[in-house]
Amino acid sequence: MSLPADKKNDQDVTVVHLMRHGEVHNPDGVLYGRRAGYHLSELGRQMADRVAESLAGRDITYVVASPLERAQETATPIAKTHGLDLATDERLIEAANVFEGKTFGVGDGALRKPGNWKHLTNPFQPSWGEPYVEQVVRMMGALDAAKDAARGHEAVCVSHQLPIWIVRSFVEKRRLWHDPRRRQCTLASLTSFTYRGDKIVSVGYSEPARDLVPAHLLAGAKPVKGKSKAFGA
Repeated sequence: MSLPADKKNDQDVTVVHLMRHGEVHNPDGVLYGRRAGYHLSELGRQMADRVAESLAGRDITYVVASPLERAQETATPIAKTHGLDLATDERLIEAANVFEGKTFGVGDGALRKPGNWKHLTNPFQPSWGEPYVEQVVRMMGALDAAKDAARGHEAVCVSHQLPIWIVRSFVEKRRLWHDPRRRQCTLASLTSFTYRGDKIVSVGYSEPARDLVPAHLLAGAKPVKGKSKAFGA
């Protein structure tokens, strides 16, 4: 006897991998945010190829990316490996930030500039950028869309560090405000959400290109003066 359609959906297991893009060419250490014109470095392209190789044997039927160049370039080799067209979802874009275009790293004095103080009044929202709750709403929408597109198989969504970490924190029932140094979301990493039907039942994390990531950009690394975390945002 066959199961009703709603019961069949309950049995579907779908995996949606949220991937952070590879390293970006950004010699000035600018917080590039949503700005156009920031492409993968040669090392970033190696990271993208490495992840594509690691996923070659997986049952991936849908690949989608943020509209920003670095995300599109990271997703391209994955889509190509699986013979898929690359889709774009605006909801996967980087979080908005009022400091875009500026350097905002360790030792550059940004926090001592009075003009910046008005943007630093509420770290719980946060006051300097897109509210965390809004990031959760759009990222959950993108995850659900990818799950539906790849139902019963696997999908890869290429996005950016902060939105990935925020939606993972929401799913794992952690507070959304946090210490950025403690984000577990290294360049070219995979945060993998397993669905049974329409419900997320587990979250995993892996770093297929870890050996290519500069030490100061690994999750939990201590900030280094002159090497802003914005370089790998």
